[in-house]
Amino acid sequence: MAAFKTIAFCAVLALAPATLAGCSASDGEAVNPASRSQAVASSVKAQERRPNIIVILTDDQGYADVGFNGSTEIPTPNIDRIAKEGVRFDRGYVSFPVCGPSRAGLLTGRYQSRFGYDLNASENPLDPTAGLPLTEMTIADMLDQAGYTSAVMGKWHMGNHDQFHPFERGFDEFYGFTNGGHDYFLDRLRNIPVKEAKNGGQLYQSWLMVGRQQVPTSGYLTDWLSDRAVDFVARHKDKPFFLYLAYNAPHTPMQATQKYLDRFAHIADERRRTYAAMVSAVDDGVGALLDKLDALDLADDTIVFFLSDNGGPLHRARNGSVNLPLRGGKGDLFEGGVRVPFAMRWTGRIPAGIDYPHSVSSLDIAATAAGVNGISLPARNALDGVNLIPYLTGKRKGEVPHQRLFWRYPSDSRDNMRIGRRAAIDGSDKLVEYRRDQSLFDLASDIGEKKNLRSSRKVRARELDAAWQRWNDQMAKRSAIAIYNEWEGS
Repeated sequence: MAAFKTIAFCAVLALAPATLAGCSASDGEAVNPASRSQAVASSVKAQERRPNIIVILTDDQGYADVGFNGSTEIPTPNIDRIAKEGVRFDRGYVSFPVCGPSRAGLLTGRYQSRFGYDLNASENPLDPTAGLPLTEMTIADMLDQAGYTSAVMGKWHMGNHDQFHPFERGFDEFYGFTNGGHDYFLDRLRNIPVKEAKNGGQLYQSWLMVGRQQVPTSGYLTDWLSDRAVDFVARHKDKPFFLYLAYNAPHTPMQATQKYLDRFAHIADERRRTYAAMVSAVDDGVGALLDKLDALDLADDTIVFFLSDNGGPLHRARNGSVNLPLRGGKGDLFEGGVRVPFAMRWTGRIPAGIDYPHSVSSLDIAATAAGVNGISLPARNALDGVNLIPYLTGKRKGEVPHQRLFWRYPSDSRDNMRIGRRAAIDGSDKLVEYRRDQSLFDLASDIGEKKNLRSSRKVRARELDAAWQRWNDQMAKRSAIAIYNEWEGS
């Protein structure tokens, strides 16, 4: 596969820095010169068009803050379309209650604990161990085998070092930032090279990346990402694509334009009002993306996922989100930390209006992408997720995607055996341990995890504890990455 993709470089990038309020179809160095997808596509025998795959990920969004989970305070008609025209997952889980490890699980389809990514990685841009281990395959790596063109828009958070850049992890285009968060008002950003950043604050304020190059931009970050996503779809409408649209909204800092704030003048609490405006901006972007799919007659050829990376934060970095009726929030292994707004559609293939009651996981996204393309992975990259399509179309009637799911949260060190929090689900039973204090809940009757049944169901608690121990025995004993508190700039 020696052939390479032909690239048209954007003149404003090649000749001089210019403010990128928008960029045309020749988005220059947003494109990976080493992309092999066209060469692979010519060798793939496809009997029918392979489905496009779009993953829309929000950051720190509360379980209750979408219309399809009952929100009336923050209308999300466009996000709700995904659930209405496809599936609402009542028990949609992520693999970790904090950004970085959750994304590592989503992108690989594997419990991130298998490869020692149990805490947020250090943001040190010069540390070659501070990011997604190079042993792991991303969804983009997998789909490259089937001739897909892949793009990341937004928050990467899989490492700031050059070797973790999206171009090194299977992606063909990148618009966004490699660290864990960013300011939203693009005109205020500064020319701070990522490699020279001394702390997280400087990373938040640095120019965005188009490909590998940091460039000045203008406008509001959420809108900018939405525009790039719509443009990507239009440019790649004739061949299969994978779009990972990773908004950093509604993560702090709480920043919104007047256009969106004016929609929520009735909300008295300033933080909640700004949060609502940030979610509304995402909803507008989702609407523009779905409308573009319709206009290009691609809706039936595109699988769309929507979810948040974890629950809304209730304490540190509080953003005004609501997780009710769930208990807890970001950082917790109670439902409010790991059970998230989660929906999916594939019009024409999956029946519309499904309210799916069984546990699904963000790990299933990669497995679904691989499954619909018949992609086999090396044993060392075996997936923990499952292809959801047979469960949603009735081909695996009477079966559930996951009888059991597991979590662990180490105590802020590289020793992954120092577990501060852990949890296991088996059906509707859930065991949670925090600082060696165990609770057992029946989620079928107690979604808010208020009634601890451990004393009356000791045998069941021991069963879940033993199942978790067997799972944990398969996981990495030490962190494979430099963790968040090891950089002086943290």
